[in-house]
Amino acid sequence: MRRPSVAGRGWDPSVAVRLALAGTVIFTLLVGANLATPLYPLLQAQIGFDTVGVTVAFTAYVGALIGGLVLFGHWSDHIGRRAALVLAVVVGLAGGAVFGTADSLPQLVAGRSLQGLAVAIGTGASAAALRDLMPSRPEWASRFTLLSSSGGVAAGPVMGGLLSLLPHHTRAPFLVHSVVLLMLLVPLLLLDARPALNPAPAGQGRNYLRPRVPSLARNARGTFWLAAVTGFVSFAVFGFCLSLAPGYFAQIMHADSRPLIGLLAAVTLACSALSQLLSLRGRYLVPAGLLLLGVSVLLIAAAGAVHSPLLLVLASISAGLGQGAAFRVVFNDVAEAVEPDRHAQVISAVYIVTYLGSAIPVLGLGVAVKLWGLQASVAGFAIPIAAACAVLALVAQRRGRVSPAGPGAPACA
Repeated sequence: MRRPSVAGRGWDPSVAVRLALAGTVIFTLLVGANLATPLYPLLQAQIGFDTVGVTVAFTAYVGALIGGLVLFGHWSDHIGRRAALVLAVVVGLAGGAVFGTADSLPQLVAGRSLQGLAVAIGTGASAAALRDLMPSRPEWASRFTLLSSSGGVAAGPVMGGLLSLLPHHTRAPFLVHSVVLLMLLVPLLLLDARPALNPAPAGQGRNYLRPRVPSLARNARGTFWLAAVTGFVSFAVFGFCLSLAPGYFAQIMHADSRPLIGLLAAVTLACSALSQLLSLRGRYLVPAGLLLLGVSVLLIAAAGAVHSPLLLVLASISAGLGQGAAFRVVFNDVAEAVEPDRHAQVISAVYIVTYLGSAIPVLGLGVAVKLWGLQASVAGFAIPIAAACAVLALVAQRRGRVSPAGPGAPACA
């Protein structure tokens, strides 16, 4: 049954259209947030900064995203999904404008920070909207959430590389993206919004919108932390792919084509997104996925040592498939463990820990590259990531995780 709209006088599309719109918003915001990946070498030459500057710009985005999730991740539960998505798109437009016209590192940091805030506002709202629209299919709501988010992150570097072939190489991608965001605002503003699930009583809006720590039932805490730490480790790999990996891949491939480097940077994330469409099942899916991710990261480092493009591509593919399979199961378990009116709040909390993985290890990696060089630093990054994957696989196995696609399983990218 469809919930009544707030006003009843706007555009009231079908559930399928609402699903597509919610997924498209977060997909597009994440495309914009990752357009810069293949552009960093150009920006370094134009503005003048080193690998530490690249990681500073990247972690500014992640830091703002994490702060935004803390401050605003639960807002859509109280102000409504549509209102939160409109706010996210507006902030995303501002971020793209600042970054695309930047002529200094501080301006790049400011633009990246606004993009992080936009994704933070949109992440919980989009995930919760998809769950609201598919109340009897929570597993598929989680799959669509992860497909939209992973797909957007994967498409960003590819689109950035292709659009950088236009005149004004570093500005054209953000101009095109801004036009797309403006087009998305039209249906969002016309949409007949559904009421918030947990609106603040009159006079208590400030209390409801203030930052809060999500509360979980005792038996759901282990599920939450397994998903969050799995996200932390796997997003450390994603952060590498989206920041320093383009330079690393260019050395192995002996190429400087921005579309090619953007495509290589996106391989792992694209395979993670595509894995959401596969009906993988089995008791050992999470441990196997984590072990595959860990081994693949080691092989990515080995590809640089032996200068093997084929090994690099195959390892990138297997890393994405392993991460996608494992994270989908643990993400879906968390989504099932919380009430619908707190869904955005708890999912945002998962992403707070997850995105820390894209900040802390990557910033350390940038400093290591300056001290010891790229190849040695990538190897030093891969070893602890692989060890962490092995430990998590053991924890998941002991918890007896069962794939949601498997028999007897309860009814996320």
